[in-house]
Amino acid sequence: MSDRDKQQDADFEINQAALAYHQNPRPGKISVELTKPAVTARDLSLAYTPGVAEPVRRIAENAEDAYKYTAKGNLVAVITDGTAVLGLGNTGALAGKPVMEGKGVLFKRFADIDVFDIEVGTADPQAFIETVKNIAPTFGGINLEDIAAPHCFEVEDALVEALDIPVFHDDQHGTAIIIAAGLLNALELQGKQLADARIVVLGAGAAGIASVRLLEAMGAQHHNIFMLDRQGVIHTRREGLNPYKASVAIDTEKRTLPEAMDGADVFIGLSGPDLVSAEMLATMAAKPVVFALSNPVPEIRPAVALAARDDLIMATGRSDYPNQVNNVLGFPFIFRGALDVRARRINREMHIAAVHALKDLTREAVPQDVLDAYGVDALTFGPDYILPKPLDPRLADVVPPAVAQAAIDTGVARTR
Repeated sequence: MSDRDKQQDADFEINQAALAYHQNPRPGKISVELTKPAVTARDLSLAYTPGVAEPVRRIAENAEDAYKYTAKGNLVAVITDGTAVLGLGNTGALAGKPVMEGKGVLFKRFADIDVFDIEVGTADPQAFIETVKNIAPTFGGINLEDIAAPHCFEVEDALVEALDIPVFHDDQHGTAIIIAAGLLNALELQGKQLADARIVVLGAGAAGIASVRLLEAMGAQHHNIFMLDRQGVIHTRREGLNPYKASVAIDTEKRTLPEAMDGADVFIGLSGPDLVSAEMLATMAAKPVVFALSNPVPEIRPAVALAARDDLIMATGRSDYPNQVNNVLGFPFIFRGALDVRARRINREMHIAAVHALKDLTREAVPQDVLDAYGVDALTFGPDYILPKPLDPRLADVVPPAVAQAAIDTGVARTR
C-alpha cells in the first residue's frame, strides 16, 4: 500500500470516527446545566416567579449587579458568520456550528468558562456588528471566530469600540500570541534577537497581519518583516492594497518568496501546503526558525526541512510533530484572566502578558503528569520544546493571573 493510500485510509477512519463522536449518544458537544437546585416548589419560586423579580430590580438599578446575580461574568459568546471556517473557507454560518461548539468544549475543559455558540446568518459586516452589539448584554466576553479577512478587522475594531466587555478575535490574536511566545524562545535558542531578525510571513490574512502587528509591538522592526500574499511581497509601491495590507507593506525591491527567503532568520507560514522548497530553506540565514503552520499539510514538511537544514528550529500546527502552535494555549486562559477582573477589553498589554507567561512557563521543569499525558520521558526547554503542552495544568495557574494583572495595570479592569 502506498503512503497516499495509507493517508487516505487514515483520513477516512478519523472522518467516520468524528461523525460518530458528534452524533452519539446525543447530537452535538455542549449542553446547558443547572447550577442551582430545582427540586422543590420553593426552588422553582426562587428560580423564576416570584423570586426572580428581586434580582431583576437590582440589575435595573445597577447594571454591575448582573455579575452578581447572573451567569454573565463567566459566559462567553463564540460567534461566527461562517465565512472562513477552519481550512474549509466560506461554508456558511450553520456549517460552522460544529467548530463553535468545539470552541465551547475547549473553553470549558481548560478554563471552566461557559459558552453559547452563535452562528449569525449574514456575510454583511455591518449587519453582523449590529447583531453582536444587540446581544452583547448577555455575555461577559465575545470570542469572534472564523470570520474572513479583511472584514474580520473591521468587525473587531467596531465591536471593541462599541462594547464594554472583552472582544477577542482568536484567529487574529490567539494565533499571534502563541507564535510570538514560541518565536521568542526559538530565537533565544538560536542566539538571535527579535529586534534584529529578518522575518518572512507567508499569508496576509487575519493571523498573518495580527502576528506582524504583535511582533512589531514587541520590538521587531517593520523594515525587517516581509509579508507575502498570493501576488508576492506586499510592498509600498503595490497598488490596490486595502488598509490592512497597506499597514504591513515595506519599501523593498523583493517581489517573490524565494527572494524574501534569501538571508531570512525566520519564516512564518500561515498559508497553504508545500509552498516552501528545500532550496528556499537553504538560502536562509544560519540557525533559522521555521514555523510552517498550514494545517493539515505544512508549507514545508518537517522531514524535508530537517533534511535541508540541520541547524533550524521548526514548529507546525500539528500535534504529531514537536512544537505545535496551538491556540488552546491562549484563548481559554486569556479570557479567564479577563473575566476574573471583569475587564472592559483585552488590550495589547494583555496580549503581551500572555506571550511572556507562555514563554516563561516553557523554561520551567515539566511535571510528571504532563510527561505521562504525552507518553514521553522528558520535556526540556530546547529545539523540540519551545512552547508548553496544551494539557499542562500550570497554564491555568500562570496565564490568567498575568493577563488579569495587565488589565489592572492598564486600567481596563473593573475589579482586582
